[in-house]
Amino acid sequence: MAKITALPETDKKIKGAVASAKYVRISPRKARAVIDLIRGKALREAEAILKFTVHKATEPIGKVLKSAAANAEHNFEMDKDLLYVKEAYVDGGPVLKRVMPRAQGRADIIKKRTSHITIIVGEK
Repeated sequence: MAKITALPETDKKIKGAVASAKYVRISPRKARAVIDLIRGKALREAEAILKFTVHKATEPIGKVLKSAAANAEHNFEMDKDLLYVKEAYVDGGPVLKRVMPRAQGRADIIKKRTSHITIIVGEK
């Protein structure tokens, strides 16, 4: 299972509330397609977009978004109705390499990619 963490910050008031999930077993390219839909949107709108988007990446991204909103509300005492997705990005994690046997004794390498999902929310 992916690990969701709240990242420590040095400049808390300017940056916003941060949450990240590391080692999520989805390709970064596929996760970025979903992240691009919610970047810059209000929190409620982003949650609605994720709820009605049919994609494998919506579940882990939704969890990170909820975690970032909870961090903002609990740690920074921000108003949940004023929150928006300030920054959202997906970085590549380690690649799991697997071997698939092929014809005539050959082998292909299957790359199972992982992602690090980070979302920063702030008040408007």
